[in-house]
Amino acid sequence: MREKKLHMLFIPLLAACMFLAAIFGYTYSVKAEDESSAPKIEGLEFQSEMENQFAECFHIYYYNDDYTVIDVPGSGQFLLVPEGKTAPEGLDENIVVLQKPLDKIYLAATSSMALFSALDALDHIKFSSLQESGWYVDAAKQAMENGDIVFAGKYSEPDYELLVNSECNLAIESTMILHTPKVQDMIEQMGIPVFTDRSSYETHPLGRTEWIKVYAEMVDKREEAQKFFDEQAKIITQLKDFKNTEKTVAFFYMSSDGSVVVRKPDDYVPKMIEIAGGRYVPTKVSSDEELKRSSIPMTMEEFYTQAIDADYLVYNGTIDDPINSVDELLQKSELFADFKAVKEGNVWCAGKYLYQATDIVGNMITDLHLMLTGGDESQMTFMTKID
Repeated sequence: MREKKLHMLFIPLLAACMFLAAIFGYTYSVKAEDESSAPKIEGLEFQSEMENQFAECFHIYYYNDDYTVIDVPGSGQFLLVPEGKTAPEGLDENIVVLQKPLDKIYLAATSSMALFSALDALDHIKFSSLQESGWYVDAAKQAMENGDIVFAGKYSEPDYELLVNSECNLAIESTMILHTPKVQDMIEQMGIPVFTDRSSYETHPLGRTEWIKVYAEMVDKREEAQKFFDEQAKIITQLKDFKNTEKTVAFFYMSSDGSVVVRKPDDYVPKMIEIAGGRYVPTKVSSDEELKRSSIPMTMEEFYTQAIDADYLVYNGTIDDPINSVDELLQKSELFADFKAVKEGNVWCAGKYLYQATDIVGNMITDLHLMLTGGDESQMTFMTKID
């Protein structure tokens, strides 16, 4: 009976510790005691699983002779085959083979470019779904200027002929490809494997950055990825003892149809605000929509009710064009004149680069922390105060 009571006390204590770790950046992970979760591959021996610190949307399994499996639930399992070696015979047909070297990649998942850049691995990217003007990652823009990376059509209309003739050996797509399944089918029919990035589904901001470890496996830069990621994780560790200001922050943009687009409460953006020392609003969104996407449209009236007393308004300029003045915000809706943040001069804008800057999301947390504590605006990376 005593052992049972101790066990019942231990379970909620462990849950509480894991919750605090997820918020404040302590490293916690449970190493698999067996290989039940790892794909069984004939001819290969499972050795270990990489222990994720924040990411929940991928798993990496290591086998003998440098074979690796990247498992992305909802997207598939991918076997990385070392250069000079071949995939085992009798491989499950649901496992996609990625034969190294992966040095002619078509990158249509724009949030991944910064991670390749951080790994100094842009030489593996040969094709882009964005024109040069669409990139805010300086190294990518420069590579396109030099002709090292060429435009190969947007994700929904790729230049199939160019990809085939140039021997493209991997297409990295965002989940937008799910809206055009025929495009994915066509790419795969041409013999080009498709890897779908699901980093946008991560609920912790550093979960997105931890996807650098996925791409590091593809380009053989595991140590470099861990070193880079550890530096970003330090930012959260430095804030772990900070007392929350209890100030509220609304992060949003206005759609062309007049609706206000916010993030769902368990998204990584509200988590960044929480870590930085604030509280996210609005907290109530449509439950149906919440299940389908991370960005939720709501009417201006609904937003007004929940955010009128927000201490700070942060306009999301990563999707819509950034605003340069409060007047521009009022042109979108005169109702903003009633908002506390507008009256008190606490309107900010997050710039275009934020969505593509998957590598330095920790800097956005620092920006928010500086905003909430009256810090030096000149030290911010993404945020600009709007007058």
